[in-house]
Amino acid sequence: MKLSDLENPSILIVRLSAIGDIVFATPLIHAIRRRYPEARISWLVQAESKDLLECHPELDQVLVWPRQAWESHWKKRRWLDLWQAIRQFRQLLKVHRFDVALDVQSLMKSGFLTWLSGAEHRIGLGSREGSQWLMDQVIAKGGEPTRIASEYHHFAQQLELPVDEFEMHIGLSDEDNSQADALLTAHGLERGFIAICPFTTRPQKHWFNSSWNELLAAVGQRWQLPVVMLGGPGDRSSSLAIGERNQESLINLTGETTLRQAAALIRRAKLIIGVDTGLTHMGIAMNRPTLCLFGSTRPYLDTTHDNAAVIYHPRQCSPCKRKPTCNGSFDCMRDIKVTEVMRHASRLAGLDGRVR
Repeated sequence: MKLSDLENPSILIVRLSAIGDIVFATPLIHAIRRRYPEARISWLVQAESKDLLECHPELDQVLVWPRQAWESHWKKRRWLDLWQAIRQFRQLLKVHRFDVALDVQSLMKSGFLTWLSGAEHRIGLGSREGSQWLMDQVIAKGGEPTRIASEYHHFAQQLELPVDEFEMHIGLSDEDNSQADALLTAHGLERGFIAICPFTTRPQKHWFNSSWNELLAAVGQRWQLPVVMLGGPGDRSSSLAIGERNQESLINLTGETTLRQAAALIRRAKLIIGVDTGLTHMGIAMNRPTLCLFGSTRPYLDTTHDNAAVIYHPRQCSPCKRKPTCNGSFDCMRDIKVTEVMRHASRLAGLDGRVR
């Protein structure tokens, strides 16, 4: 079955998490919309990431998987309650009468939900963990591995969707923009600021706190601009170790914004510097000057944007992803020096010595 065989289909995209991967997959929406202007496009996601999609102008609806309720029933061995919850969610999905469901997460949980959707045609991207048996068709992962969002770009090509405008997109509401402007006014940031995104779920992806502090000092001395630090609620305690010696130039908004408010702030930043985390990738999605610091992971080297770049110093053991062998030294990130970051940042911001 080819998508081209259908006329104005109802299509479900299944990508439940995580923030960065959802951002990478968003170009699929525009590619589907261009091929099928009258299609009904839905996205199934976990609750914590729905903000990323709710205001996308080409997405008809966002469906939320009630994961926490299911997990609660499972842990408490309330099997009947779990079965009823699954049955109820299946009925909710079937109301939408999906013609096609695209599982671009490729795991058993996403594959099960894709099957549960009742879609007549189910297509998986590199399906594994047994989810391949729940698909009608599996498209192997491919594409240029150094290109940002390459696996989704390849997936779209295999589905014969147009990919000449394959750009990430995060929709914002008027309220998101007004709240971001209010934050800028409250913190005196109207003259401009630099955003940093230091936090991830895995320590091997972190740059060192001492390096961030050295960078803050260099930014303050060279550009005299404030720095806004962004992150989620779970990063709040970690954020306190950054800016110890440069508190006057650092505005710590870690855990104080929604995802879309953070995106709205990123869209207003003169420059974003961050590690391999969803907020950093948002900088590229917002077409802002963005500098990515990669080490144990290397999701891409080619950002496809002239105003975005990657600093990555490969070692014999990198990228190790989830299995570091360096006993916590994380030399791949230690190799990234502040002088190098400042040099790239100056180029990306289109200046020599001072941010405009």
